[in-house]
Amino acid sequence: MKNAIVGLKELRENMQKYASLVEKGQSFIVIKKSKPIFKIVPSESEEQWETVIDFTKINKNGVSAKEVLKALRQLNIAIKILTKHKKSHGK
Repeated sequence: MKNAIVGLKELRENMQKYASLVEKGQSFIVIKKSKPIFKIVPSESEEQWETVIDFTKINKNGVSAKEVLKALRQLNIAIKILTKHKKSHGK
């Protein structure tokens, strides 16, 4: 199937439409000011993606990005404290 050309503004304003077309196998070359800037192609297969964490196991509706960022910040603080503790005790 030939790649269709779509303007960046058109893509932004109609993202759901183009996402649906890509899911159906269509590819697009996205242009800005008449120059190609990137290409959108369908995923080859679900197997190419590795699941890192399934947030639906934590909450069936998923977890908000705000909650994830808050948890990551807390984890980062805990790691810094542990690292500092190990250094001060010569471990």
